[in-house]
Amino acid sequence: MRIFVLYQNILMNFKVNPIFTTHTESLLDIIKAFNYSGILFGNGQRNIIKLFDLETKTINIKSFKIPHLINKIAYRYFRKSKARRSFEFANRLLELGVGTPQPIAYFENYNLIGLEKSFYISEHLECDLTFRELVEIPDYPDHENILRHFTRFSFDLHQKGIEFLDHSPGNTLIKKTDDGNYNFFLVDLNRMEFHKSMTFETRMKNLCRLTPVQEMVELMRNEYAKVSGEPARLIFETLWTMTANFQEQFYRKKRLKKKLKFWKK
Repeated sequence: MRIFVLYQNILMNFKVNPIFTTHTESLLDIIKAFNYSGILFGNGQRNIIKLFDLETKTINIKSFKIPHLINKIAYRYFRKSKARRSFEFANRLLELGVGTPQPIAYFENYNLIGLEKSFYISEHLECDLTFRELVEIPDYPDHENILRHFTRFSFDLHQKGIEFLDHSPGNTLIKKTDDGNYNFFLVDLNRMEFHKSMTFETRMKNLCRLTPVQEMVELMRNEYAKVSGEPARLIFETLWTMTANFQEQFYRKKRLKKKLKFWKK
């Protein structure tokens, strides 16, 4: 159940995981003090992530960027906020047996116009690496084995109808298990779709943002063909074409942003 309260002159809507309801007051106090407390985690260019202590646990709080005017209204009356979607999608992933840090709560602050700030809270997960290390460090220890495990993990997502729209290098946390295997945990969850089934083209498109390194794509092709039964050549030709198209669009946008910044000076 969602709760609307007027907390210290702020209209707030929130939902807390039943496991953590005894910490509701502590969570409210942390959100109130977010701007001037906590430990900054990451670069905070768009959204701000901070770490806080909650008794014996370290929690991770993501504060989403204040939306522009139209989205303020949309998130109040027509659409779920990014924080709420993150919380709901995290719970859905866990129900489907997919790893993600334990969701704790989401909070939404409103003013007279609409949504002002929103926060997603989860347990902080210490990982051994992210997928980005595999892209940037070709000789990372056990590189090929990790990449094969990751490809099987991605295939499992697809089999379960999970289209992770931000399936990009920094959004999969990887932990090595005691028996030498690897577990994978999705983060940055606010853009996801759930399907009864996924077409081959949708599956390949879902993988095309991960790496521009041809050797990695070839290895992923090999492993995906093993588990899916799809022709390896078709997988590579489709995935490599989509990867090249994505890279071209990505760098085109980057060049455009650079030009706009120049003319704003």
